[in-house]
Amino acid sequence: MKSPSNPTDIAAILEVMAALRTPVTGCPWDLEQTFATIAPYTIEEAYEVADAIARGDLDDLREELGDLLLQVVYHARMAEEQGAFAFPDVVAAVVTKMVRRHPHVFGDKAGRMSPVEVKESWSRIKAEEKAERALRRGEEPAQALSLLASVKSGQPALAHALALQEKAGTVGFDWNDPRAVLAKIREEADEIEAALDGGDAREIAAETGDLLFAVVNLARHAAVDPDMALRAASAKFERRFGHIEQELAKKGVPLGQATLDDMEALWREAKSRENGSGG
Repeated sequence: MKSPSNPTDIAAILEVMAALRTPVTGCPWDLEQTFATIAPYTIEEAYEVADAIARGDLDDLREELGDLLLQVVYHARMAEEQGAFAFPDVVAAVVTKMVRRHPHVFGDKAGRMSPVEVKESWSRIKAEEKAERALRRGEEPAQALSLLASVKSGQPALAHALALQEKAGTVGFDWNDPRAVLAKIREEADEIEAALDGGDAREIAAETGDLLFAVVNLARHAAVDPDMALRAASAKFERRFGHIEQELAKKGVPLGQATLDDMEALWREAKSRENGSGG
C-alpha cells in the first residue's frame, strides 16, 4: 500500500490501520492483536497524554494525542472485522451522546440554563443512559439506578476513588472541611501503625487502602487532582534521585555502596537546589 496522500485527513489513519490488519500483506504483529492485548496500550497512551499535559509539553501532547487516537482506530477496526461496529459508529455514538447531554447548547433550552442546572441535567441524563444500558443487558432497574453504579469500575484506582467520593458527595455524604479529612488521615495512619504492631498482612493492606482513600479525599477537598499530584511527586522523586546518582558517580562511589546518610545528604542538596528552603 502507498502512503496516504493527505495525512491530515481522518481517512488516512483508517487506511493505515486497515493495511496493517489486512491478512497476508499486513503487519504480522498487528494481525495477532485482540481487544485484550491492545487494551494495556490504550491505557498506557492515555497516561502518556496526561504526562505531556503535566509537563506542559504541547509538542509531546500533539504526538501523544495521535497515539491515543490510533488506539481508538485500532479497536474500531477489530470490531469492524467482527461485524460489530466501525469507526463511523464510534463517532456517531459520541456525537449523539454529547448533543443529548447538552440541551443547553443544542436543544430548546439553549442559553437558558445556569451552571448548577447544567450539572443537574448532565447527571440526570447520564443516569437515564445508565438505566437504558442496564435494560439492554437484562439487569435489574434498582441496580442500574444505584447512585454509585454510575461510577465506572474500570478506571484507574485513584480516579475510581475520586469518582466514588464525588458521587457520594452529591447527596451530602461528605466532609465539610479539608481539615476534617486531614484528621481522618491521621486516624488512618494510627490504624496502620496498630496493624503493623499486630503483624496481620491482610489488615495492613486494608488499612493502607483506607489511608490512600482518605488522601484522595483530601486532594478532592483541596481542589487538587490526585493523579496529577502523584505524577508530579513521582517526577520530583526521579529528579532528586537522579541527582544522587550523578553526584555519587562524580565521586566514583557505586550506587549500591553509598551509605543511607550519604544519599540523604545528596537528596537534601537536590531539594535545596530545586526550591531553596523546602517543598
